[in-house]
Amino acid sequence: MKSIRLFSLLALTIIVLTSCETSYRFTINTPKKAVLNDKITISLKEENNQSFEKALFFVNGKEVSAQNNSFTLDTKDYGVGKQMISAMVYYGEGKTKRVNNSVEVFSNIPYQAYTYKIINSYPHDGNAFTQGLEYHNGFLYESTGRKGQSTIRKVELKTGKVVQKIDIDERYFGEGMTIYDNKVYFLTWKANKGFIYDLETFKKEKEFAYGRSKEGWGLTHSENELIKSDGTNRIWFLDATTQKEKRSIQAYNHKQKIPKLNELEYINGKIYANYWQKPLIAIINPENGIVEGIANLTGLIKEMRKTQTLKEDDVLNGIAYDKENNRLFVTGKNWKKLYEIELIKQQ
Repeated sequence: MKSIRLFSLLALTIIVLTSCETSYRFTINTPKKAVLNDKITISLKEENNQSFEKALFFVNGKEVSAQNNSFTLDTKDYGVGKQMISAMVYYGEGKTKRVNNSVEVFSNIPYQAYTYKIINSYPHDGNAFTQGLEYHNGFLYESTGRKGQSTIRKVELKTGKVVQKIDIDERYFGEGMTIYDNKVYFLTWKANKGFIYDLETFKKEKEFAYGRSKEGWGLTHSENELIKSDGTNRIWFLDATTQKEKRSIQAYNHKQKIPKLNELEYINGKIYANYWQKPLIAIINPENGIVEGIANLTGLIKEMRKTQTLKEDDVLNGIAYDKENNRLFVTGKNWKKLYEIELIKQQ
């Protein structure tokens, strides 16, 4: 009988404590969607009208100032993409509760659609599983993937001849590469590390670890930053000297996010990015993530199929730019041709 009473008392205590705890229900009020340059009022509400001591607000993990349990989020300060809103609420006797929500910010302008025309075509190694492509001092530099087949190579543009090559350790699945300050920066896929090579000798000099971006996909550079994709819609900016991640943007147009960004090229202040498994290139503003243009290269797939049977993985991947002569080159995984193309605005 005593055990039954003890059990009943324990159960009642649990119910009372649980009831006290759940009497506090907090909600962050924010619209689910917004457009860039909108100013959004975000507030905290206690659903049962219970009083609480204070609340600290955070946007993407960084504290923001607030008054009267609300603040204004100016979307132009954060760019497009899903912005994470959270609050740490202090209530009761030293109790705290974290509450989360988000707002998805879309571009405030429609993107420019592009088609293309072929200017030239050149031979390309049909066994090169292209992951990175760059034009430098009259040559193409290319990284290829798959374990046991990953390479970095220097290639003659007009002949497709490989004039210099190193094989990557078979433990690694090679991904994107870029040339910066006479060094080749090279990514691996899931090993969470990249390598740095001397441009002239291809001798490995250093390796670096990724940060919050867990995978390596595409790589390019601006004047002072390395620019990296990780297979999502997010693009990361790395300090060129330390290879540490500094910031990131999310690629969005006025309708949707652009996922699976792959090979990258930085051209005249914009980021050009392949979509994985789609014959499209997004043109992205590096400051705010807005997809300002989309080039549809579906016709290149049809062109390739005239002379080559393409397998499922033989997708468009590889963008290189000759700044001096304003030439844009594209190719694909295991393609036997590399194309010089001109992008044309569609009306």
